[in-house]
Formats: sequence, C-alpha cells, structure tokens
Amino acid sequence: MSYDDIVADFEFLDEWEDRYRYVIELGRTLDPLPQDAHNEANKVHGCVSQVWLQTTVEKSPDGDAVLHFKGDSDAHIVSGLVAIMLSLFSGQTAKKILETDANAALKQLGLDEALTPQRSNGLASMIQRIKSDAQNALA
Repeated sequence: MSYDDIVADFEFLDEWEDRYRYVIELGRTLDPLPQDAHNEANKVHGCVSQVWLQTTVEKSPDGDAVLHFKGDSDAHIVSGLVAIMLSLFSGQTAKKILETDANAALKQLGLDEALTPQRSNGLASMIQRIKSDAQNALA
C-alpha cells in the first residue's frame, strides 16, 4: 500500500480507536520476514518492542542506490508503524530517503501526538536506522 493511500485512509477515520485498529491491520499486511532475518544485525535498537528491519540495496538503471526494506515486530501496533515506514521509504533512492522528512509525514497522520513517548522513541530509532542504511548505500 502506498503512503498516499494510508494518508487518505487516515483522513477518512475520525476516531483514534479506529485509526489504531487500522494501524494494526497495516501490520498484518507486511510481507513475512524470514525467521533467520530475526537476528542482531537486523534488530532496531532503541525500541521497547522487538523490531527487525532487513535492507537490500539495488542499483537503478541510472546508477542510483534504491533501498528495499522488510520489517517485523513482536507487537501488533509496532508492526503497523513498521508498515507505515516501509510505505514511506521502501523502493526509494538513498538520496530521496535522506531528503524525506519523516517527522512531517508522521505529523500529517497525527501520529506525532497519538503515540506514547516510548513508541515515539522507537519510531525515531527506526527512522534513524533507515536513514543510516541510506547513507551507507551512498558511500
């Protein structure tokens, strides 16, 4: 699902309870992360829940590094947040990932105000990891 589709769906849902249910449903749409990818190298540190991000990099015909992410969590709501981040970043060039203001995207969904401080910190760790992977792909 595209990030724009998620934004449109969020605008349709008025109640936060409905939005939370939707975020949980998004988590259920994640492609399964292979069990062997649940490892220390893929683990996102700084999250209260367990979160893993697997990154693959390919070159576009223009020679740009394009990053693809798969992710998983042991918590339903966090799996949904992973799905939102993947819709925003996966399939983008490293340069575009580094230019994307993830905080503005979260604010657009109202998630900046709706998440607990622990979830916000975990989300910041996830974004930092994605941007770090993009920076490494440029190097």
